[in-house]
Amino acid sequence: MENSKLNTLPLHGAHNPTSRGDGTNPGSFAAAPNVGGALAFSSPDTPGMPRPSEKTAWDFMPEDWSFTGGQWTPPEGFVPITQLEHARLGQITPEMETVARREPHLSAEQIRDEVAAGRMIIPANRVHLEHNLEPMCIGRASRTKINANLGASPVSSGTHEEVEKMTWGVQWGADTVMDLSTGGDLDACRTAIIQNSTVPIGTVPIYSMIIGRKIEDLNETLILEQLEHQAKQGVDYFTVHAGVLKAHLPLIKERLIGIVSRGGSLLGKWMLVHDAENPMYTGFEKMCEIMRRYDVSFSLGDGLRPGGLSDATDRAQLAELQTLGELTERAWRQGVQVMIEGPGHVPFDQIEYNMKLERQLCHGAPFYVLGPLVTDVFPGYDHITSCIGATSAAYHGASMLCYVTPKEHLGLPKKDDVKQGCIAYKIAAHAADVALGIPGTRDWDDDLTKARAALNWEKHFDLSFDTDFARALHDEDLDVDTDFCAMCGHDWCSVRISKEIVEFGSGKAEGFERAGTFKSAALSDEQQAILEQRGVLSPEEIHTLANKTKNAVGADGENKASCHSDYVAPSVAQQLQQERLVELKRKPSAAPAE
Repeated sequence: MENSKLNTLPLHGAHNPTSRGDGTNPGSFAAAPNVGGALAFSSPDTPGMPRPSEKTAWDFMPEDWSFTGGQWTPPEGFVPITQLEHARLGQITPEMETVARREPHLSAEQIRDEVAAGRMIIPANRVHLEHNLEPMCIGRASRTKINANLGASPVSSGTHEEVEKMTWGVQWGADTVMDLSTGGDLDACRTAIIQNSTVPIGTVPIYSMIIGRKIEDLNETLILEQLEHQAKQGVDYFTVHAGVLKAHLPLIKERLIGIVSRGGSLLGKWMLVHDAENPMYTGFEKMCEIMRRYDVSFSLGDGLRPGGLSDATDRAQLAELQTLGELTERAWRQGVQVMIEGPGHVPFDQIEYNMKLERQLCHGAPFYVLGPLVTDVFPGYDHITSCIGATSAAYHGASMLCYVTPKEHLGLPKKDDVKQGCIAYKIAAHAADVALGIPGTRDWDDDLTKARAALNWEKHFDLSFDTDFARALHDEDLDVDTDFCAMCGHDWCSVRISKEIVEFGSGKAEGFERAGTFKSAALSDEQQAILEQRGVLSPEEIHTLANKTKNAVGADGENKASCHSDYVAPSVAQQLQQERLVELKRKPSAAPAE
């Protein structure tokens, strides 16, 4: 093939996702950025995809506002409350300024304009702001966010454990947390989570509405009372399944798994029992009035989302999505912020269509998706099956990803499940942001590449998302920070060889040089626990790593390890390396059979 053809790359005008132009990568293959327009950061459309809506929140203003002199004017005496209302008046709130500091590629003015257009929300209940809330944003112009679900159930967990899981989830990258408690003291649990959380908290209020009563007893008064109560507590966004209509229920009959949303199934039963329309749909404006007073955002729930690949993108799901578009318009007219919830089980080939149909029907309101899972046959590994779909979803338009843990479909997630779910989804979110060409998103990756090229293990681990886990896995084989690892050894280390080639820049980045070869520090408690759980090393070997001295592995008074080829002949380094690996891998002899 001719070199000219090789150099013709299908670039679409996106930014290079590094701010420094490091490396030889030509940059993102995404569409050119359009912050302030319908596309912001987006993937090129596959032929046949729905085009973005030509409307925004500016097309759905309150009826008592007037448009004169090229701008919207509220009625006399109007006092803005929600972030959307402030943005409509051209005002930059302290929360918008905080968001701009957290999103360095966006200015406060751009944040304001995206909120005014309805393409971005800042979920920040005024009550929660009085506690520890650190404002953030959700929208396709910003970096992709992730949500962690938690909550006590009637058979597992309690308030203390859920607060601990909330803090743990935030530690591992959750940008928001949803309290989905259905058991125990829901009120106390919710209060404790909100008062201790620095991130926005979401709930599904219908769970509390039916505690101690049958779903058939639900009415508009109970709905509004519970919304008011949770808004006063400081909940930042409510999932309400107002888009499930009576007319949609016949479309469910042929599904393999029916309605898998708890809220959707409860309201479906209510409508059939009462032969009446969804009270959350008919009373939507009254809910908006309450939510506006506290600036609670809508997370319009996907009550008819598919629960298996066989039911994905069916008539019921799409009919509800169309209704969610209508509800978005109604909420914007009331000055309330909105995001839309999306499907949970979708074949990989249908993900782009789902993302871009929402962009059209809901006029660009942020899309918040669960997964989606791209296969149904890996219970126990659904944080992986869904992480695959989540990466695609974010690349094609989702603004926030609701994590899935290894316990999905099986039980209530425990502390380690929360960590595994958060990490899987941080991978998905970051991978999508790099692919979309959001400025600066690849700087972190490039820095780690420089550290890896320089064989600077300490900086390599410091830059790793999970420092303890990376360090523990390295030290499991070779607890010396030398110019090779146990995967290739000295002679076969391509990184070491590339670094030694004078003509190459590899491994020579300023600020990433290795000061020498050092024996790594003793295992921390966290690293020791990781290796104990893995079960590769014997307790004695782990104890040695957790209590090692400078003289182990031939370290001299300056803590330089003699198995490193910069200080000894390669033959000696290879010998010491082999001895060290054999020592680490040696297991006690099995007891003789009786």
